[in-house]
Amino acid sequence: MLAPKKLKHRKHHRPQTKGQATTSNTIAFGSFGLKAITGGWIEARQIEAARRVMTRYTKRGGKIWIRIFPHRPITSKGTQVTMGGGKGVPEHYIAVVRPGMIMFEMDGITEQQAKEAMELAAYKLPVKAKFIAKK
Repeated sequence: MLAPKKLKHRKHHRPQTKGQATTSNTIAFGSFGLKAITGGWIEARQIEAARRVMTRYTKRGGKIWIRIFPHRPITSKGTQVTMGGGKGVPEHYIAVVRPGMIMFEMDGITEQQAKEAMELAAYKLPVKAKFIAKK
């Protein structure tokens, strides 16, 4: 799974998912992309699940770029911990996705194969997404 090697701060504030994406909103590497329609948090496990389903569907053909990285830690406290005592320990890492952000890109396969693979990957993600092709 994806996780940062090193962090400037071990615990972060909760991120905002409001507003349109200003970066990563155009296809840069491949010919086809999966674009987020809604905003949200995507966990490292969900990114890995989407990557695996795309790779398996294309039978390891073509090239896949993952444009999002889970660098934001999300903390939680134990179930029977009393109030107070500070913030909990980092549980997992998330990538903050805003509407309009390109999450995955593909190249080296046909458009129909890429569309089907990306639709399967979109089922694994907690945000609504659509398939786009470079014009």
